[in-house]
Amino acid sequence: MAATIGSGPGTTYRLNLAGLADFVGRSHARAAAFLIALSLLAFIPGFFQIPPVDRDEARFAQATKQMIESGDYVDIRFQEESRYKKPVGIYWLQSVVVNAANAVGVRRATVSIGAYRIPSLLGAIGAVLLTYWAALGFVSRRAALLAGIMMASCFLLGVEARLAKTDAALLATCVAAMGALGRAYLAEQGITRTASHPWLLPAVFWTALAVGALIKGPLILMFVGLAIATLAIVDRSAPRYLLRLKPLPGIAWLILLVLPWFIAIIMRSGMTFFSQSVGDDMLAKVGTGQESHGMPPGYYLVLFWVTFFPGAILAGLAIPAIWAVRREPGAKFLLAWIVPAWIVFEIVATKLPHYVLPLYPAIAILIAGVIDHHGLSSRLWLTRGTVWWLLITTTITAVIITANVIVGQQLGFLAWPFAALAIIFAFRAWWLYGQDGAEHALLRGAAAAVFLSIATFGATIPRLPQLFPGAQVARYLRGVDCVPSLVTAGYHEPGLVFLAGTATHQSDAIGAADFLLAGGCRFAVVERGQERAFVQRAEAIGLRYSSARRVDGYSLGSGRRVSLAIFRADRG
Repeated sequence: MAATIGSGPGTTYRLNLAGLADFVGRSHARAAAFLIALSLLAFIPGFFQIPPVDRDEARFAQATKQMIESGDYVDIRFQEESRYKKPVGIYWLQSVVVNAANAVGVRRATVSIGAYRIPSLLGAIGAVLLTYWAALGFVSRRAALLAGIMMASCFLLGVEARLAKTDAALLATCVAAMGALGRAYLAEQGITRTASHPWLLPAVFWTALAVGALIKGPLILMFVGLAIATLAIVDRSAPRYLLRLKPLPGIAWLILLVLPWFIAIIMRSGMTFFSQSVGDDMLAKVGTGQESHGMPPGYYLVLFWVTFFPGAILAGLAIPAIWAVRREPGAKFLLAWIVPAWIVFEIVATKLPHYVLPLYPAIAILIAGVIDHHGLSSRLWLTRGTVWWLLITTTITAVIITANVIVGQQLGFLAWPFAALAIIFAFRAWWLYGQDGAEHALLRGAAAAVFLSIATFGATIPRLPQLFPGAQVARYLRGVDCVPSLVTAGYHEPGLVFLAGTATHQSDAIGAADFLLAGGCRFAVVERGQERAFVQRAEAIGLRYSSARRVDGYSLGSGRRVSLAIFRADRG
């Protein structure tokens, strides 16, 4: 007989994962506290220890650092180049955190990547809580909690929570906007009551749209617009539920929030911002795969089973029940949230795993609702798919061990206990699925995902400095006996610029030798392919230099091995 714990007269809870769900699901406060704690367990390992990741994260962080250094919070620049691919929202959020860290005396906060990642962490936790809140309009509290757990343990969200860029924060705004839109839609259908205050949902909806637009431009409007258009077609009626969101004052509020910065950047750059962000970035991704990210349709469907792990394992089992209720208002809205946007992303040539992340909360709510109604398919060929909890967990464990051995040339014993626990929970999720049911299995899968997160991000990646050669160079420069000036030849990753300083020069072998000729505390980082040209130029101009250190590793930005020689100008 399972042990129990008490919680008030006549109420007991089993001391197991389902009992914990029973306990925390008794109130919204407990559910929120549990989801925050679970999110922190999943997102914090490695958060402050992993160096800046090339290239996108380092570019965002460096642009924010330059805002702080210059005091210019309108223009967005990476060194001397304008960076107008995304609006200013994420840079403002990051600068608030970094300035606050500087104000309270955090050492070297301006070059501590963890400070720049805080908005992503808060966005990821906010997305988990908002998934729970949005789900309450569609399913029971118990099912809403399961949806929140799926998001907190979602592998892709765990990655984005640790990166100082737009996607986790954008996700939070998308869930808020779609949650408010969904509640208005269901209220119009007479299924749910409107919010206690008539202005609450409009305030959430239009503020989320404004913040989302400031973070990543019109993308949030695409999610909302596609859902509204799809519902109008399916229902064959005008979207009268939008009146519940008070569109006239809402649009005015949206304009009030977003227009000042857009006016300011137009005054600064003319139409350059729009030509770069809309033309060169957004529209260019439709027809061609930018930066080698072109993939065929079906890419997101294939990746879904890993990126939405562990919740994805139940998706196939839930499809028959979802199809059966597809005409019911709640399912109809959630499918309108998912399907048209998913089709668009599969058609667009440029594909990155995180593009479909704003669709995952709707998938989580659908799956949770089916679990709550015991509607998962019992067909043998589908239930056998639950073995993927174990297969994916063991595959990631094998990757962890292989990375430690091949990249780190170590066994990585610190990760082993957490990987072993992940395998145990994944095995039990699969093996006991038929006996204990889907909810127990999902909770065990979530536990496996958390232990995998600790093993991967906490115990492995920070211990593989070879993955971050720029961080090794910057660490060496911090230990020299003067204030260094740096030039790079052949290695132009933004992570090194962020860590070594905005004044880092990027050149070729000839330019690096000429840079050192001026003498003083000057260093050159020369990639192996340009060393011969550097030496020849040094001999030609009579440069006296010394070899300070060599750094070997892997460039995540270019996906290749690199060998960097650090040369120092002689001070004689």
